[in-house]
Amino acid sequence: MQLAATERVALGKPAAEVIAAEAQRLGAARVFILAGGHLLRQTDEIRRIEVALGSRHAASHTGIGQHVPLGDVLAAADAARGVSADLIVAIGGGSVIDAAKMIGLCLKHDIREPAGFAPYRTRVDEAGEVIIPEFAGADIALICVPTTLSGGEFSPLAGATDEEARLKSVYEHPSMAPVCVVLDPAISLHTPEWLWLSTGVRSIDHAVEALASLDSNYFCDGMAESALRLLAQGLPRVKADPGDLDARMQCQVGAWQSMIPIIAGVPMGGSHAIGHILGGTCNVAHGHTSCVMSPHVLAWNFPVNSGRQKRISACLGKPEESASELLDGLIRSLGMPRTLREVGVEEEMLPVIAANTLKDPWAPTNPRPLRRSEEVMAILQTALG
Repeated sequence: MQLAATERVALGKPAAEVIAAEAQRLGAARVFILAGGHLLRQTDEIRRIEVALGSRHAASHTGIGQHVPLGDVLAAADAARGVSADLIVAIGGGSVIDAAKMIGLCLKHDIREPAGFAPYRTRVDEAGEVIIPEFAGADIALICVPTTLSGGEFSPLAGATDEEARLKSVYEHPSMAPVCVVLDPAISLHTPEWLWLSTGVRSIDHAVEALASLDSNYFCDGMAESALRLLAQGLPRVKADPGDLDARMQCQVGAWQSMIPIIAGVPMGGSHAIGHILGGTCNVAHGHTSCVMSPHVLAWNFPVNSGRQKRISACLGKPEESASELLDGLIRSLGMPRTLREVGVEEEMLPVIAANTLKDPWAPTNPRPLRRSEEVMAILQTALG
């Protein structure tokens, strides 16, 4: 079972305080901040961190688009390279955090154009086997301050999109995990409600696909069950009172726990595989992909993992009811979209989505392995709306 390389997690402490202390501990003299645009331009959060760092602050950069376009990653890497950065601090949502992980890859291997990423991309070969390339990891340390609930800050994986191919791919190396994660609920007050709630459903999807997996274990099941309960309770609390910092922390810890099965090696399934394609090919928001797909994939998988799905129903408070229907009800109660049409995906796009899904490493690890386009199409048709 794999374990994360992250050394420490700060719970509930101000981000500026923790980052300054970590930079000193690591002996960093050229700290490069990669931040979400709203935080940098319309709040004083990044300025507080810059002040706390003092002379250790080298530069702050923004401009990472949704689903991490490779061009945006290269621009950020050039900026970090230009100031001889020796520590990267990512402050923002999942796209900012994944881009920061990719910067380390760029600096280590001197990647300066999109084609340079190809040797490092996780892929599925013609036999349906997942190929994870071996390569030297990044030399530069990373600190992550998440402002959403996608959970990527705890993972040694990064997703990034080739704009020309309109295809989102996965990159994986232990060095992509940050040395420190800062869970500061106060900084998340700036996050739009729809983004907080939808990425919370994304983390619910991590937990759900772990509990639904036929390759899980007692440890990972326990983490996933706790994550699902925390998120199912915490998200409605935040929706009812956005200023409830305790509820936000409950959600952040739930998102953390939802990632532990993935880090430990439990494969995700069809919701994540299709979700990657909805993001990279159709530009659907990261969290919305899970809002739409997770219940439909559960329903499709039911013939092969009905016993596993009872765990999900129990976490949602009604062990005798359908997991897919209970999850559908929770997502709807949060005001999130539940059909492909609601997120701008029309029927004519489904064949491309189905074909591209088969290229994702989590298609063949679905409880009912997805190896043919018509299998993916069957799920997409039920989700179309």
